Amino acid sequence: MSGEGTKGKLRLGFLTAFEVPQRGFVGGLLVTNHFGRPLEFQCTTPVQPNRTQQILYGPTLVPFIQSELIGKTLVDKVGVKPDLILTDSQQLLDLREHISIPVACLDDQVAGESSAEGGESASQISIGRHTLRFHGAHQSDEQEIEAKSRLIPDGADLLEPFERVREALNEATGTGAKR
Repeated sequence: MSGEGTKGKLRLGFLTAFEVPQRGFVGGLLVTNHFGRPLEFQCTTPVQPNRTQQILYGPTLVPFIQSELIGKTLVDKVGVKPDLILTDSQQLLDLREHISIPVACLDDQVAGESSAEGGESASQISIGRHTLRFHGAHQSDEQEIEAKSRLIPDGADLLEPFERVREALNEATGTGAKR
């Protein structure tokens, strides 16, 4: 974690990506302080896979687009680096394989989605009223975030910032798309 994160401040990144019909996939990353106040927002333009990519990538296309193309691009682009990236999609957990920042999926948002890619069993912890699931290949993320979780207020609604990100993406893309 960065030096600022170790001095009692925690920056949370809220990352979401979804498909906009007829336009492609878009994603947004909102970085907030531990109270939910925005520090920075970045978003992508629509990413539209071509037919050849759809054929060649098959069922791995969406995780590739969301994690490697959208997620990694947003994390690289953001100036205020988060100490933890939260996502509302199990498919975005693979982002952790491409960045050094811990990535967790809000499990209460994705009930019914399968476990982490690659057969790795994901570990999880509870923060306030939410359960966070981590990529199984990065067990140290769990301990690192558990130590910082005391900085997140117990009553914090970790789902609410995702609504802000989706609304901002809808505004930026000029659509009324919903996840």
